[in-house]
Amino acid sequence: MALVMKALDDPFVVSMIDGARNYQRHYASQLDLTTHGTLADNDVAGQIHIVESLIEAKTNAIVIAPADSQALLPVASKAIAAGIIVIAIDNPFDERAQEAANVPIPFVGPDSRRGAKLVGAYLASKLQAGDEVGIIEGPANDRNAQQRTLGFRDATNAANLRIAAADGADWTVASGKAIALQMLYAHPAIRGLMCANDNIAMGAIDAVRIAGKQGRVLVTGYNNIDAVQPMLDDGRLLATVEQFGARQAVFGVDVAVKALLEKRRERDLSPYMETPVQLVTKARTKGFRFGAS
Repeated sequence: MALVMKALDDPFVVSMIDGARNYQRHYASQLDLTTHGTLADNDVAGQIHIVESLIEAKTNAIVIAPADSQALLPVASKAIAAGIIVIAIDNPFDERAQEAANVPIPFVGPDSRRGAKLVGAYLASKLQAGDEVGIIEGPANDRNAQQRTLGFRDATNAANLRIAAADGADWTVASGKAIALQMLYAHPAIRGLMCANDNIAMGAIDAVRIAGKQGRVLVTGYNNIDAVQPMLDDGRLLATVEQFGARQAVFGVDVAVKALLEKRRERDLSPYMETPVQLVTKARTKGFRFGAS
């Protein structure tokens, strides 16, 4: 079995790989797991190459967090046609593209829109109706990014906040910083920045510092990675969302294992197996371990 991820230097990706490897160690006699990733989150060509190689190697199952919800579908379809079980985690394949290709790929992961609405509503509780906020989105072709933007907008609409600006980043600290600086200088009345992941949020926090607006502009993130824990403690980050990456990878691999053992195909499985999301406003005290309650 193979786990195919995005950028290997992304802390959230690392947590997912660690979870899957921990799972494999408990079932080492039954499961041979290889892990793969790319140099950047949006390296679509890199992921396609990885999947092509796994097809040639006659892998039994591929659990993948697609870098692009549409562009990875053709190679995933090729894998399924070759008899390989394909399960999506973290980021689902585009529903319309699946329907057009007549290729159902089960998704094991969270409701990103619900998670974004949770953190957006918490930000709104600290502001007043009519206050201006900015949304720093993820890549436009990423379904998770799309859903988080929808969730942020759900929260701002419910609280009657005004979205002064919205722009897409590439999941990195540098892009979050650059876009946040543009927003803060172009819209000096902004009171909050909702960021599509924690990397972007860390860049936004630096932008707030540079602009001299600490305490006046609140920042939220998404993923609850280790790097933001001190920022939650000292208030630089108002809140983030925990989507339990390690568990998500474990669940995805477990679904693939059971499908193989029970000789079931993608069409026999539930199209969506939801994993939890949780609002986080304080630094965590301990992480998730496979087998822990």
